[in-house]
Amino acid sequence: MNPSTVEHISECFIKPKHLVEEAKKPYYLAPWDLAMLSVQYIQKGLLFAKPPQKENQQGFKIMDFLENLKQSLSLTLVHFYPLAGRLATSKSENPPSYVVFVDCNDSPGARFTYATVDLTTSDVLSPTYVPLVVQSFFDHDRALNHDGHTRSLLTVQVTELIDGIFIGCSINHSIVDGSSYWHFFNMWSEIFQGKGDDFSISRPPVLSRWFPDGHGPVLSLPFTHHDQFLSRFEAPVLKERMFHFSSESIARLKAKANAEFSTDKISSFQSLSALVWRCITRIRNLPHDQVTCCRLAINNRSRLSPPLSPDYFGNSIQALKAGVSTAGELLEQNLGWAAWQLHQSVVSHGDENAREFLDSWLKSRFIYQIGKLFDPNSVMMGSSPRFNKYGNEFGLGKALALRSGYSHKFSGKASAYPGHEGGGSIDLEICLSPDEMTAIESDKEFMEVVSPSPC
Repeated sequence: MNPSTVEHISECFIKPKHLVEEAKKPYYLAPWDLAMLSVQYIQKGLLFAKPPQKENQQGFKIMDFLENLKQSLSLTLVHFYPLAGRLATSKSENPPSYVVFVDCNDSPGARFTYATVDLTTSDVLSPTYVPLVVQSFFDHDRALNHDGHTRSLLTVQVTELIDGIFIGCSINHSIVDGSSYWHFFNMWSEIFQGKGDDFSISRPPVLSRWFPDGHGPVLSLPFTHHDQFLSRFEAPVLKERMFHFSSESIARLKAKANAEFSTDKISSFQSLSALVWRCITRIRNLPHDQVTCCRLAINNRSRLSPPLSPDYFGNSIQALKAGVSTAGELLEQNLGWAAWQLHQSVVSHGDENAREFLDSWLKSRFIYQIGKLFDPNSVMMGSSPRFNKYGNEFGLGKALALRSGYSHKFSGKASAYPGHEGGGSIDLEICLSPDEMTAIESDKEFMEVVSPSPC
């Protein structure tokens, strides 16, 4: 299939319905936020089927739908007002200071675009590999978070297909992590369904940024110009495929991992991550003594003491190097051994570990470089099947599928989503080089656990 061209029809900017008093002040970023300035935007979206045409009734009207989305977004931004701002930098030479913050006043708002494409939902979902055209369902292609000085911190792109609607959100990763991203999405859906100007939300975000004791809210970076810490990342040629794991398949995998290590403490996700780590390492044919690791995106909210609210709005994540081994040892041992390495790292990561990272950052303030953060011999497990992704409805019923954009993709990156049917099922979005993808599709240990897709 030749990818059809996405045609952009219109765009506008959406401001909060009304501006709260706090939005008139600079919104300062915490260490976990600032470290993300050279990373790309989060790009996730949901594909919906258009409502069926009913006899003697008015059908789905895209312009009415777009207007409802805009109105509900304006109301949602009252609660999540930093997303309507822009990044700003304040500099001085004496004393030297370089401070990046969010300016919620001098901004046109969040960007809202409407586009069309001559494709069906089946054209998106039926191919074995995710079509490249899906990347065009998102704004901010290849943008870095620092680009939020001149670009919107949030863009909603609504792409109309022949028989479907794709709602894609691109949000600046210096403002949100995955938890906050889906928190915003969930509350927007809630407000859309509420249809009221004074509609309250069930989970108001905690907007006050958290800083280690004795630091903040103003944190200066050790730079004089952004060229000193920005680097553009261009992904290599990749194949991207959605692998489905039913709840029954996940339960068997978890039972196997626990039995092999004579324990009952290994979780479903640790078992699945260990499987991905082992199988990708095997198909890469790494030297026996080559060091490989499995990184997990870990949420620090509940791990701090005292804990942060689960509704804390911002970044509170680390890429935990959960498992480290030589390729030889990883493949000589069984699944349970690999899963136990991940389990131990996860359960031992607490307040002390999180604060050690922050102390280190405050002493030497660095910016992540995505091209250097992950090596070609390792794997990275991102996102989470625990996020409420399929609970987002915009008068179109439950989404058919979830897809992502260009951002944060490299060989060995896997993103975990809840399976469409729920019940503990998981979809893994895996990116590999073409040769590696062909190899893992022939890997017996991996493919024995993969389930037929229900869609």
